[in-house]
Amino acid sequence: MKEDSGSKKLPALICLIGGAILLIWALALDFSGSKVGYRGALLVIGLIGIIMGLYIFPTLKYHRTLVYVVFLFPLLFAFVVTVIIPLFLGLFYSFTNWNGIRYTEFVGVANYARMFRQPSFIWSILITALFVVFNMILVNLVAFLLALLCTSKLKGMGFFRASYFLPNLIGGIVLGYIWQFVFSNVATKIFSGMKYSMLSSTGTAFMAIIIVYVWQYAGYIMLIYITGLNTVPAEVLEASNIDGANAIQTLFQIKIPMIAPTITICTFLTLTSAFKQFDVNLSLTNGTGSVADFLGQYLTNGTQMLALNIYNTAVVENEYAFGQAKAFLFFIILACVSILQVRISNKKEVEL
Repeated sequence: MKEDSGSKKLPALICLIGGAILLIWALALDFSGSKVGYRGALLVIGLIGIIMGLYIFPTLKYHRTLVYVVFLFPLLFAFVVTVIIPLFLGLFYSFTNWNGIRYTEFVGVANYARMFRQPSFIWSILITALFVVFNMILVNLVAFLLALLCTSKLKGMGFFRASYFLPNLIGGIVLGYIWQFVFSNVATKIFSGMKYSMLSSTGTAFMAIIIVYVWQYAGYIMLIYITGLNTVPAEVLEASNIDGANAIQTLFQIKIPMIAPTITICTFLTLTSAFKQFDVNLSLTNGTGSVADFLGQYLTNGTQMLALNIYNTAVVENEYAFGQAKAFLFFIILACVSILQVRISNKKEVEL
């Protein structure tokens, strides 16, 4: 053990001393204002040398834990800076009259009270909830049926998998404008009974958004279902076939129970994605649509879902504090619904 420690100490010291020298050299060049191009290389190599020296040094207590922390620091730092700090800052700004640059007054819960007196915001919450329900059902149903098709023994399944997944590669903004052209120009000419575009009324425009979302997202969820179906043991399927089970019995009594964790993942992904729908909503309808009477008001945001409502409040109407209050409420709703969905799905997994 002592010989092993001695054999590790020398290379560890070389790495530490060499790394420290390179690090000091790089810092000295930087502070002196030198424009030498290899300063960055010296800095990186020096840091790597110090980390390697700490990692292989045999007598330094908890040195591996220290190295693990050093390697995790960039990820943890980025998470704290981009998620944790903005979350708490946003919560604070929602209680002020923040204009996006500074605030001059602490208004308490006035922004939160105001949002619940705004019929357009309540409408956005309702149609977002309706959109989530429709899409959780339709996306998972279509994706599961496509996965069953793509795991069959038909020829050309690789081509069909790529074709079904292709819509997911198109950006939501581009996709919205493409389908806007389809609904307004192509569909009205192909179908003789369709005199007006689906985007011309609130109800049909809402259906159009659902169609586009299912068309875009089902291929992605299909790949996850394919992975789950491929994990079902072939021996179990062969045994069920020998016992005389037909395709329907095999599907509902063997395949679906065995891919319950996959179903949990897919329902979670579709739920969170549908709640955060923004780009297709923006480019396809821009949230427009008339609602004759909702809570005593005439609304013009008939297809404006929650994410787009928050964006319009903060950026378009320049009410950043009010939009931040809506955004934090959106976060609370999404977190609660997601946790509830996962708990219910996990309970179903145990029952299956």
